Amino acid sequence: MLEVNVALKVGSFQLEVAFQNQKTFTALFGQSGSGKSLTLNLISGLIRPNEGFIRLDGVTFVDINEGIFEPMHRRRVGVVFQDSNLFPHMSVRQNLLFGRWFAPKGDRRIDFDQVIEVLGIGKLLKRPPSRLSGGERQRVAIGRALLSCPRLLLFDEPMAALDMERKLEILPLIERIRDEFRVPMVYVSHAIEEVVRLADLIVVIDAGKVKAIGGPGEVFSAASAQSEEARFDRSSVLTVRVAGENARYGLTELKHSSGVIWLGGAAGPAGSEARVIIKATDVVLANEPAHRTSVRSVLQGKVLSIHDSGPFAMVEIALAGDNHLFAAATRQAVDELGLQKGCDVFALIKTAALDEAKIAPAHVS
Repeated sequence: MLEVNVALKVGSFQLEVAFQNQKTFTALFGQSGSGKSLTLNLISGLIRPNEGFIRLDGVTFVDINEGIFEPMHRRRVGVVFQDSNLFPHMSVRQNLLFGRWFAPKGDRRIDFDQVIEVLGIGKLLKRPPSRLSGGERQRVAIGRALLSCPRLLLFDEPMAALDMERKLEILPLIERIRDEFRVPMVYVSHAIEEVVRLADLIVVIDAGKVKAIGGPGEVFSAASAQSEEARFDRSSVLTVRVAGENARYGLTELKHSSGVIWLGGAAGPAGSEARVIIKATDVVLANEPAHRTSVRSVLQGKVLSIHDSGPFAMVEIALAGDNHLFAAATRQAVDELGLQKGCDVFALIKTAALDEAKIAPAHVS
């Protein structure tokens, strides 16, 4: 179990973060400057908190009251940064083997060949980092961290510098590492697509404070979990069941207790569960099912709340089941539709707005 309960003051910024996770993968989610990376640095041992403790499976990394502070090299944590930080004068193989220097003798070692196979970097071993793409450099950085046989693996915005194509290559690799190596991980990101796909537990941090803690569906069903500054990036996470594919049109039917969502492309085997991310700006509201439109994804629910912000409104909808859905609209549209708390409403979602980055298997640790 990972236990974090720390406080740190840096200038006028006050960080107070507390959470624990018995499962494999913890994500720290929030806007830039919220304190996510600062929390990661406290866990790694790069900085010391003013108060509190950090423990992993009974091993104390730091406890201010007890006067304990283990330096980073004794904590056995592997860190993967936004910039891969590979040694430019070393080949890929040499960079990977550098991680071996930190692996404790006598402990179970992570197999070199298994890491190479999982990350798909066998053909890169003789190359210098200067001849690697951004995605390839991150694969090597992840491999180097794994080969140190860490107790804990930390990721600090590892895909922030990658384009979408590279991200879609790296995400399945991190999933496979999570599932095969079973090393506890803490992952920092402000990208909802990444944390929803990977995490068992999401800790939302805003202005140095924990704003919400829970699983992806639970966290992103709460209106308070996402900052007002990011209202046009407000998203919902729905758990759906894959019903099957329409091979003629290349579509997949996703069933939710409140309706059906159509996805372009595949989403996993029929009968499996998946999570779909829906941006509030991709939702159109109606008083009744829409006819003779191009929209085929329709969910029915009741208005739970309406929050005005200038000319716009954020409508929170309670769907059948446990999920909530957010929809962005103008206040004029809300008034003309007569929307108010408790009334029935239909949410229309364009299939063209749902790409492969917005769908993920429902992970069970």
